[in-house]
Parts: sequence; C-alpha cells; structure tokens
Amino acid sequence: MTAWADHRPLPAVVGRAVEHEQVSGLLSCAPLVTLTGAAGVGKSVLARAVLEEHTARHGGTVIRVGCWDGLAEGGPAEALLRAAGRSDTVCRDTARPLARQAADPCAGAPLPGGAGRSDTTASCLPAGTTALAALAAYCRRQRATVLLDDCDPVLAECAQLVRRLLRADPSLRIVATARGPLGLAEERVVGLAPLPVTLGEGIAGPAVELLARRTGAAAPELLVTVCQALEGSPLAIALAAHQLDRMSLPQLAAQVGTDGPLFYSGPAATVRHTSLHAAQAAQAAGYALCSPTDRRVWARLSVLPGDFDPWLAGCVCTSSDVPAAAVDGALERLRTASVVERVRDAGGAHEDTGAALPPRYRLPRAARDFGRTQLREAGEESAALRRFRQACAALAAEAQIAWQGPNQQVAVRLVEDEQDNLDAALTRPPQDAEDALGALEIAVSLWFHWAACGFRREGRAHLDRLLLLSREDTALRARALWLAGYLAAQEHSLAAAEDLLDEAWTAAVMHADADGLARIAHAHAVLELYRGNTAAAVTCLEEATRHHSRDPWFGPGPAHSWALLAIALAPLDAERARAAAHRAWEVRHCDGDFWLYSTVLYARAMTESVHGKPTTALRACHKALVAKKLIGDPLFIAGVRNMLAGLRRTVRNGAARPDAEEETPWWQRGGPGVRARPFFSRLRAGS
Repeated sequence: MTAWADHRPLPAVVGRAVEHEQVSGLLSCAPLVTLTGAAGVGKSVLARAVLEEHTARHGGTVIRVGCWDGLAEGGPAEALLRAAGRSDTVCRDTARPLARQAADPCAGAPLPGGAGRSDTTASCLPAGTTALAALAAYCRRQRATVLLDDCDPVLAECAQLVRRLLRADPSLRIVATARGPLGLAEERVVGLAPLPVTLGEGIAGPAVELLARRTGAAAPELLVTVCQALEGSPLAIALAAHQLDRMSLPQLAAQVGTDGPLFYSGPAATVRHTSLHAAQAAQAAGYALCSPTDRRVWARLSVLPGDFDPWLAGCVCTSSDVPAAAVDGALERLRTASVVERVRDAGGAHEDTGAALPPRYRLPRAARDFGRTQLREAGEESAALRRFRQACAALAAEAQIAWQGPNQQVAVRLVEDEQDNLDAALTRPPQDAEDALGALEIAVSLWFHWAACGFRREGRAHLDRLLLLSREDTALRARALWLAGYLAAQEHSLAAAEDLLDEAWTAAVMHADADGLARIAHAHAVLELYRGNTAAAVTCLEEATRHHSRDPWFGPGPAHSWALLAIALAPLDAERARAAAHRAWEVRHCDGDFWLYSTVLYARAMTESVHGKPTTALRACHKALVAKKLIGDPLFIAGVRNMLAGLRRTVRNGAARPDAEEETPWWQRGGPGVRARPFFSRLRAGS
C-alpha cells in the first residue's frame, strides 16, 4: 500500500535511467536521499517512480508529505502525522506532541534557515521521545519510506524533522526533494539537470523523446526547436505538448521561440504544475527566501540570455545598491538554491592557451522569466538592458584586440563563449540613438568574426539593420559601411557591395580616414576578382599595399592586401606572386595571425601548383588548411580541401597540372565540396 497525497497516474519518466538507478541503490544503504534540482526538472516524478518500483519489489508503503500542498499549523511534522494516521489513528494521537516539538523554540539544534532553535530541554524531551518512538514503530511495522516532497518552503523544518526521526530510528528510510540539500551528515544527494535535447549530431536526446511521445511522428527539427527553447525542462515540455490540442507543432515552435514568459497550461500532479504561469509560484517562493541583494542579482541576471561568467554578471548587476564585491557571493548562493546553474567550474585550463578559465553560470528560462518580471515591476529593466549592451560592447572590443594579438584562437573562443549574449545585444531593439550606436559598435568590433571566420551573411544582416537605425554621419558609421560592403563583396553581392563601398568612400573622405580608403581599395579588389578582372584587382591591391596602416586593430591591413595580391598574381607571374607572399609575411602585425598565415600559404600553393610544382604546392596547401581550421571559414576550408584533393591526385599520378584558366579559386562557389549558393552563416567545417 502506498499513501500518496494524490492518486493521479504516474507520469512517464524519460531520460533518467542513470539517476533512477542511483537513487534505487542509495535507498538500500542510505537513511536519507535528497533529489535536488531546479523547479520543473522532475524531482518529484523521479522520486515517485523510484518508490513505486521499490515498494512493488520489496513490499511496504510510502508516506508522502507534500510541502507545497498547503501545510497546516505545525508544518511538515503535523502533515506527516496526518499521512501516517490514515492507517493508524492511535499512532496519530500518541505522536501529536511531535508537531508541537518541531515548532517549539526548544525543539532542536540550530540548522540552516532555522536560527533561534536550541537543543531539547528536559521539559519537552519526554513528549517528543514518545511521539518519535510511536511514529518510528509505525514505520517499522508498515515498512514505510517517508517522502518529503518539495521541501523548499519549509526547508529548515524538514531538516529538523528528519534529524529527529533518524535519531529515533536510524534504520528509517527517508527521501526528500528540494532545490538544495537539507544539509545533514546522513544525507546523500542526487542532482537532476534538465534533459539533454541532443546527444550528438543527428541524435535526438531524451527531451525530444519526451515531446515526441505526445506529438508522434513529426519533423525532428521542429521538436528540437521546441525543446531547445524550453531548455530541456521536463515540466515545460510536458505542458507545452498539451498545447498541441489547440495549435500545430510549427505554431508551438514559433511561440516558444519568442522572448518572454510562457503561459501554457495542462494536467499535472499538483496545482502549481498545471501551468508554467502557475508554476511561477515555485519561483516566487524561492525569491521570497532570498536576501534583498540576491533578489536584485537574480532579477538583473534575467537580461542575460545565455551562459555568463562573473565578470559579465558583475557588469549587469552592479549598482549603488549592489556592490561589485557582493555579486560573486550572490551567484554562489543562488546556485546552492538551484536558481542559477553552474555550467563550468572554475580552475579549468583554456585548451589553446592554457590560461585558467573562470566559472560560467546560466539562469534557466523559468527563473529568467520570473526575474525579468520582477525587474520590470521594479522599473529597472531599461537600465539593466543598457548595462548589458555596454558590457557586450566591451567584450566585442576585447575580442577585436585579441584577434590582432599573438593568438587569434583566444578571440574566436571568446566570441563562441559569448555567442548568445552578443546575438542578443545585436538583435534586441535599441532604446534610443545612443543605444543603437552601442549595438553598431558591437557589430563593427566583430568584423573579424564576420569577414575572416565565415559568418558573412549573419554579419551583413546585423549591419544592414543597424545602419538604418544609426543615420548620423560618424566615423563608426563609416567603418560599418565599409564592413557591410566588404561582406557583400565576399558574398558575391556585387551591386550591393558597389553601393555600400561608394557610400563608405564618401564618408572616409569626409573624415580624412586614410586607413578606410585603403580598406575600400582592398574590398574593390575582392569585387574585381569575383568579376574575373584580375588586372583591375591587382591595381586596387597595389594601391592598398602602398598605405601604412595607423590602426592595426581593425580590418585587413597592408599585410592582407599583399597576401591577396599574391593570390591575384599567382596565375600570371610566379616571381611577383612569391615576392608579394613574402612581403605579406614580412609586414605582418604579429606572429599569431592565422588568417594571414593561411592566406599566404594558399597563395604559395596556388602559385606553385599553377607553375608546375605540385609537391611544394601540396605541402603549402596542407599547412594552409591546418591554419585556417583553427579559426574557421567554411568557404575557404572547402576550397582548400578541393585544391588539396587535386594536388594529391596529381602527385600520386604524376600527371601535369591543368592550365591556369581551369583552376577554381577558393572564393568561387563551384566545384566539388563547395556550396553552389551562399552558405548558412553558422555552418562549421568538420575535421
């Protein structure tokens, strides 16, 4: 027999095989097992599933106390007595003093969250001992396991009750569910994370399986989209699935993808789980238990859409009422309360540089939505969003400087780590003209990400939109115009590139920007290469190489113009091409420029290949591929692989190389292995 607080059928448990086995094993040897995790992660469902199986195999019963079910005066102790009394009225009557003891100031030793409690005095010891003994005797007779479900509202009282029960009968088995552990020595903790959405490329994870049980055969990409937007939360997925009675799966995918709170409803085991809106009560209870500083940090963190480190959290949260030094402590307290997840521990080493990595955190969507509501009600949303965009501008500037430094992989990794935050800073509507300039500054600082790492289409989309919002004639806008034209040229949008570069040229002349004029000449050379007008491209590049850059941090400088000149000259004049490639490496800004290195090597490979030295070309081509894969750009990588395959065939067969006119340069979208149309901006080339 099992004494549940409700008699609803057990929900399906998906993707919890490891945790299920772990909890089942601990039940046989540990007096207290606590399942922890964020709201909606499925702690109660897993606990019930394990106990159902345990009682089916070994007999006995389960006495459940639902701490969210509206506890009467006396708290969880009184609720436990009522649950036990359903089967033994005498036990309830003799054990009732336990409820008074748990609420009495002399009822026990201090616990976290239970300040003011002291050890049992002689006056209350006899009644408490009798009550505990009676309840323990009842549990032994019934072979009962106690389940304290959702302990968060009365965590200290639950810990007090568990401690006294285990003192009365150490053989008793207790299972608890809460966002954080009870903090007892006998406790064994099993943490639950959201369900994985995917298990690898093309492999659906348990989150998708959970949704697919409701949808049946459906488009896998839509299922993944829904589960990713709901961040693998079992409760959110289950409630969202019930909306399919009134909307299609594509409509559901569009709705969950919008930024804002979700208001789904559907059947669930408890009232607070019947809708995501009602489930906010769980977030509100946790919020009420936080200190004022922790509440402010929680609310302000809600503007961060992705993972974040303590620096970014400090930028967003610090103000006159939240000192910078207090943010780290608040993050750890919120993590302990399962409000914030830590997705990377501190102390790890950067795989490229060996530098120590800071921890990274994440605010799940349910907590983020609740915090955003609190932030809006406090009238602080606008200020927090402005601080967020300013912090992202600083991140983008740091990445730009790192790109021109000794190791471009640092810049690539920084942008990858902060991708969600940078995307949000670029796409969220600006609040005013100053805010729009901040977003444009981010897009311009990330020029290398768009132009050199292969995200051209994404960069163009951001720049086209932000240029419409920033009409004032500034040096920043002039740079943005050049960058938009350069990306358009790389994307083979020749007419759009011409218009943008003409506008950029006018702005550069007005601002006396000699660096900008050189960059425009470089971009025009790219246009001419696409048109097949090599002579015009050489003229533009020679003009660009004559310039000595005063700003080495932005755009392709003279070294890159020399490298592109070597590529343009490769089919025409081997000696001039080799000299240009050598000159490119001589005038480099630093030794860690993989973008330049790969371009120079490609120029050498192309030169030697065209002029009958396939073995030398093969070595240079292979090195170019290795260097470019460190920073990305699928178009370049596909083109180099295509050349590499041809060179290997030539070396293996000893055949003569084809004429120069038959060579397919890497920038042309033709030939095997190269996309026939502009590639999707987030496509990454594999190994």
